Amino acid sequence: MHSENSSYPKPGYYKHFKHDPEGTPLNYVYEVVGVAKHTETEELSVIYRPLYKNDFIGEAHFFSRPLSMFMETVTMNGVHVPRFERITDPTLLQEISELAAP
Repeated sequence: MHSENSSYPKPGYYKHFKHDPEGTPLNYVYEVVGVAKHTETEELSVIYRPLYKNDFIGEAHFFSRPLSMFMETVTMNGVHVPRFERITDPTLLQEISELAAP
């Protein structure tokens, strides 16, 4: 893992911009583990795990996404939003923690 940097996402729960607040609490929710450095290119990537299952995920336990892409904004319905947003609501965090427990 890479050393702490304030511009890196902190470990915790994040929702993807496709998250549906009316859907289940775990839809498009991920747990960020940390930031890793590629041993050859030195590119930084965010390591995270999905808290939901679907056909795309299959047997994958972790995902890796370039740091710049993880931190970028995207356009959704004409509005610029973060690709991933840290979840800070205590009630939602408690619910996610209970549902995500092994």
